[in-house]
Amino acid sequence: MVLRGPSWTKVFFAPLRVPSRIKTFTTTMTNNTSDRRIWLLITATAIIAALFIPFSQFVLHVEYDYTLRTVALGGALLGIVSGVLGCFAVLRRQSLLGDALSHAALPGVAIAFLLAGRDLGLLLIGAGVTSWLGVWFIRLVTGTTRIKQDAAMGIVLAAWFAAGIALLVYIQARPDASQAGLDTFIFGQAAAIIERDVRLIAAVGAVSFIVLALFWKEFKLITFDPEFAGANGFRVNLLSMTLSTLIVVAIVLGLQLAGVILMVGMLIASGIAARQWTNQLGQMVILSAVFGAFAGGAGAIVSAVDADIPTGPLIVVVAFLLVALSLGFAPGRGLVWTLLRQRSDRRRFAAQTILQDLYHYALDHGRADLPAPEPFLLGVRGATAREGLRQLHARGHAQRSNGAWMLTPAGIEAAARDDRNHQLWALYRQYADDLDLPIIAEDRQQDIADALPPAAVAKLEYKLDTIRNAATQ
Repeated sequence: MVLRGPSWTKVFFAPLRVPSRIKTFTTTMTNNTSDRRIWLLITATAIIAALFIPFSQFVLHVEYDYTLRTVALGGALLGIVSGVLGCFAVLRRQSLLGDALSHAALPGVAIAFLLAGRDLGLLLIGAGVTSWLGVWFIRLVTGTTRIKQDAAMGIVLAAWFAAGIALLVYIQARPDASQAGLDTFIFGQAAAIIERDVRLIAAVGAVSFIVLALFWKEFKLITFDPEFAGANGFRVNLLSMTLSTLIVVAIVLGLQLAGVILMVGMLIASGIAARQWTNQLGQMVILSAVFGAFAGGAGAIVSAVDADIPTGPLIVVVAFLLVALSLGFAPGRGLVWTLLRQRSDRRRFAAQTILQDLYHYALDHGRADLPAPEPFLLGVRGATAREGLRQLHARGHAQRSNGAWMLTPAGIEAAARDDRNHQLWALYRQYADDLDLPIIAEDRQQDIADALPPAAVAKLEYKLDTIRNAATQ
């Protein structure tokens, strides 16, 4: 039997069948609260950007002349384009790809200069050609040899950039004044941006977004599950090359502003920051565009405070300040929230541990309401015992009497319920396959009834009762 894939048209425009783990990222993991949080963040960023303009005028004494307006607008537009396309590089774990391709653009600039002179459009075309050849070389090496993708990217980065430096040195040695300033493509020269360049960034960026919109579902699929896409007849290689070509376009657009060395920062910083705030791809792309626009515009404005402050590096600095803030304060993933969650988990663990210690100590000595000596608890658990006892006392689950601690009726009930929950989890680990139970991540701190369907919990309870009855006979 011959399996035939779909036609070219169906490959690109067929309805997308997304596996459950992609839906987890793009749809089911979000709720109205998270949606409101993202839009509030976008609104707050826009308000801060708007207020930054009068702040820079009256506090930083920035004058908005033609050059600054052009550079700031160009930086904001480039930040939007880089932020949107950089999301896919971040999610596909190809951040090094942007670094490799930005360095691979340098020999194209030099070759274009040798062939056609200093015309900016031709220089950018040359940069795009060599960067695209770098993409093709990486795919060729990874597809035909045992060399992994990161090694292939390293080869392109080193070899292409070395070739570019060699060509630039050769060009600088020629008795030709037109090569002056050509090395600014290494670090960028934002002050050289003119209105025509801004229009070029806007036009090419708009075309890139149109392509992204047309193949949005396909790009989303190959980003999260290329194997599933290939198994369903999608042309993964062609789609990947198309997406990589869009990333090359973003890199080429930013060469004059950020240079080949710093362009990778503009490409990935906004996507990294946006990823910390949301689990939805659509929201991530929008938020990354907002962060990129803010970094591009604010970096250009701050660089105008002093003529010796370079614009490109400062834009990247602002972008990574947004990354630092996101890593620190993004709900759910930020470092601050992680530390608070860990503290809460430690406190909850202390209370549950001491609750079980009191319960089993009392049962071992005959009754569930017998007191346990405080020195014994402190000797076994140390500081955990102090924290746990404090919480149990505050909840009304334990009370102190004559240097000992005993469970209250509410504490005995909570301890029995928690002990049964632990036993059910233990049975789940041992008999999940035999009882044909769903496969879930085991978390004994969680009520098993919240993790498994009622029918599965009923099977475990029946198994536990059977074992207990057999033990008493």
